[in-house]
Amino acid sequence: MSETTGAAPPDLQRRLTTLDATLLTIGSVIGTGIFLVPGDVAAAVPHAGLILLVWLAGGALALAGALTLAEPAAALPRAGGLYLVLREAFGPLPAFLYGWTCFLVIMSGGCAAIAMGGATWLGAFVPGLEQPLLTLGDPAQAAWTLTGTQLVALAAIALLTLVNHVGVGPGAWTQNALTWLKVAAIAGFAAAGFLVEPLAEPDVFAPLPAGGGIAAGFGAAMIAALWTYDGWYGVTFEAGELRDPSRALPRGLGAGVAAVVLLYVLLNLFMLRGLPLDALAGNARAGEAAAMALLGGGAARLFAAAVVLSSFGCLAATILYSARIYLPMARDGLFFAAVGRVHPWHRTPHVALWAQGGWAALLLLSGTYSELYTYVTFASVLFLGTCGAAALVLRRTQPDLPRPYRTWGWPVVPLAFLTGCTLLTLSTLRDSPRESLAGLAIVAAGLPAYAGWRRSGAARHG
Repeated sequence: MSETTGAAPPDLQRRLTTLDATLLTIGSVIGTGIFLVPGDVAAAVPHAGLILLVWLAGGALALAGALTLAEPAAALPRAGGLYLVLREAFGPLPAFLYGWTCFLVIMSGGCAAIAMGGATWLGAFVPGLEQPLLTLGDPAQAAWTLTGTQLVALAAIALLTLVNHVGVGPGAWTQNALTWLKVAAIAGFAAAGFLVEPLAEPDVFAPLPAGGGIAAGFGAAMIAALWTYDGWYGVTFEAGELRDPSRALPRGLGAGVAAVVLLYVLLNLFMLRGLPLDALAGNARAGEAAAMALLGGGAARLFAAAVVLSSFGCLAATILYSARIYLPMARDGLFFAAVGRVHPWHRTPHVALWAQGGWAALLLLSGTYSELYTYVTFASVLFLGTCGAAALVLRRTQPDLPRPYRTWGWPVVPLAFLTGCTLLTLSTLRDSPRESLAGLAIVAAGLPAYAGWRRSGAARHG
């Protein structure tokens, strides 16, 4: 976006490179999930070969999504990412409902969950961090408490929001540094695990487990694994600040997702070499246990520190990109007008950043973020599938739209992504009908808000 000239309002600056886009993709994906979920995957498919296949299949679906959505995002190189894609393909209502759900739960609740995850792992180094510092109400009933863990999470959200407030450069540098560190940590543990004698021999070609249920188990494992791949689309929201979005978007998305898949497979091999399948299955701290078994107690402490680092790095990335969703919403008259402002000196969406941070803090303090985030998992996958459909629709309805990048493998890759999202949506609806319907209710709650903003916008222009 252009510099400010004359009376024109300030706007975002194009400062981010392809390397920034790649690191943002990696940082947006790798949080705490990959350290927690392998035990769930192993419980669903107790077979080393199937475990690795789950992580490869999940990565293939994420990569198909990256290749698919890079095309419309590069054709619409402005802040807003998937909001703009949905608006161009299907109109303002689906785009608004996506942005509404992002602000209400997906992104703000995600920030709260990531911050609390990192703070909880930090408790391994700070005894008593989880103890209540303040209690309001009757402790024997549902009293509200404030813990040291919550304070750390709140401080992390506030600090990283401030860093992003003072410039996209500081925000990207912070995110990049944390991403490099967690990539080095994962690669280092994987390499160290291959240099010592394994305590378990993962037989990827062993006969499949007897009995039925393999397909159902594989589906459940895929749902768990795909949760850890969430966030791969984050860089699309930063299109308005990329120097060369036509190159940086597809390259950053593709290279970033490919790097994540490699790191995930290496980390799972590390766990499979350190723990037998029965010890891995259902173990929420399998990586730490594998580090203890293979490398000793000091390595296990370092592994826990790597999880803390990874979670706060993911928080830095999420805060950086997610605030850009609300900028075009506000400028379209579909959100609070102040959220559409860009700081005149720092050239950042400062109001959007603090609004998002404030709401994330309230969700964190209320303790409802985890339940709400579970509710909108179904809606989040549904929106991603709709974005995949939007790429197909835009090819037909806007054939003359300049496309500096065209999806590789068209139309097979987009159709594969759309099929995967559809199957995942149906599976989630089948397995968690109550939570899925609650998520749809949260989305539907945006309808009266949309009508209200449309009426107020019509009145202003009337």
